[in-house]
Amino acid sequence: MSPKQNHSFYFKQFAICQDQCAMKVGTDGILLGAWVNVPDNAQILDIGTGTGLLALMLAQRSQTSEIAQIDAVEIDHEAYEQAQDNIQNSPWGDRIKIYHGRIQDFAVTCPQQYDLIISNPPFFEKAYKASETSRTLARHSDSLLQTDILHIASRLLKMDGHLAVIYPTDLAHKFLNKARDFGLWCDRQVNIKPRLHSPIKRIALELSKTKFPLQETTLTIEESKHLYTEDYVALVKDFYLNL
Repeated sequence: MSPKQNHSFYFKQFAICQDQCAMKVGTDGILLGAWVNVPDNAQILDIGTGTGLLALMLAQRSQTSEIAQIDAVEIDHEAYEQAQDNIQNSPWGDRIKIYHGRIQDFAVTCPQQYDLIISNPPFFEKAYKASETSRTLARHSDSLLQTDILHIASRLLKMDGHLAVIYPTDLAHKFLNKARDFGLWCDRQVNIKPRLHSPIKRIALELSKTKFPLQETTLTIEESKHLYTEDYVALVKDFYLNL
């Protein structure tokens, strides 16, 4: 489950080049992309696409649809160019459109609404900021606040659409508290643990404009070092080469 080369990560149906991207392929994004519900013929918005990972995962998962389309937005220019290359070199280049700029600006002029809005957002709010601008943009939430995501989702989601995000545990709870002010409610949640007796490290959430009963589950990644649980393998096996 490691990259074959330092700057490339190979999946079963596509590859990610990432030498120009501050944030590399990671477990958070892969879990979110594999876990989220993808409606049939979905119109999807990927906020902060980075390498293009989530857009490509969702394109793979919706590849039987002839009309499913994905819009991906990335603020960092080098990451945008690399994501564009990754998308063009994939089997789904005609179904993914990538835009360079601030998602806040994109949302103002966006003429459509979406069935699914997804983001693996930056979350370091008060940590030391890296000197490289691109790494700062990718890792820190200054350029994409939780309220930005929620405001955009409240405007651009269809009435039956969903917003999907993944956060560290404390920030996930903060996100849920803020979401109510935007008329968004969590109806699906997975608590992610590295190992059985580890605390929950990440929480993936799906929210909608309708308040449904919450479906909450827990996913453990490893039984022991490099021995993955059956649930984790079942979730990601369509993507990782060696599973």
